[in-house]
Amino acid sequence: MNADFRTRIENERFLVVPKASTKAQVIFVVEDDADILRLIQHHLKSAGFEVVGFPTSSGALEQAARQHPALFLLDIMLPGESGLDLCRRIRQNHKLEMTPVVFLTAKGEEADRVAGLELGADDYIVKPFSPRELIARIRAVLRRTQRPEKPAIIQIGELEINGEAMSISVGGAPVSTTPTEYRLLEYLASHAGRVFTRDQLLDAVWRDSHFVTLRSIDVFVRRLREKIEPDPEHPLYLKTVRGVGYRFERSAAGESASA
Repeated sequence: MNADFRTRIENERFLVVPKASTKAQVIFVVEDDADILRLIQHHLKSAGFEVVGFPTSSGALEQAARQHPALFLLDIMLPGESGLDLCRRIRQNHKLEMTPVVFLTAKGEEADRVAGLELGADDYIVKPFSPRELIARIRAVLRRTQRPEKPAIIQIGELEINGEAMSISVGGAPVSTTPTEYRLLEYLASHAGRVFTRDQLLDAVWRDSHFVTLRSIDVFVRRLREKIEPDPEHPLYLKTVRGVGYRFERSAAGESASA
């Protein structure tokens, strides 16, 4: 482990203030560097979380299906199965598909961020990082992905968004989405007919995340179209307003617009 990085996170050992909670949320951390894993576990526990650590992906998914963690913190570069591959399996598991995933890695290039987004990641923390940043980013993701306090059902055409179950269906058939995809679709559908710029969507859906870029919005919209649109190339619901941003169509009965 990088000496400066280790010194940085060790020196801030007592600076994280625990968050009051009646029950500790469980974080699954998959990190092959034993020193980094130990320090991450220490800081997360100091912040009031329960932590389960794994040096590889082996066993993580099986235990998660039994324990239902609040969030996965995954290093991308792991021996054997990579963090990206593990994320893919999480999103394919019906018991875990809505669990937030945060990547923890030394790779900070845009191509890597987009690859994580394509697989359904919710945030991306680049090493080196401080304990305060780690805790703040995890708490931000948990806030963004929590279930709404006032359940509601949005029905537009064949599309149904169930706020209580955080589920989506088209024509009665369930549609699998990540927490971030769900939030984006729910936000747009809740304001059907209104045009949003990409900057507005970043502020409304992601708030304080440094992970998502304007290009990332297009990735999420494309993924949603592939899941809910009869013809993703000519969407009925998620319309592109060229030169501005996106709009959710009030009625799916209208003519589709080119994406």
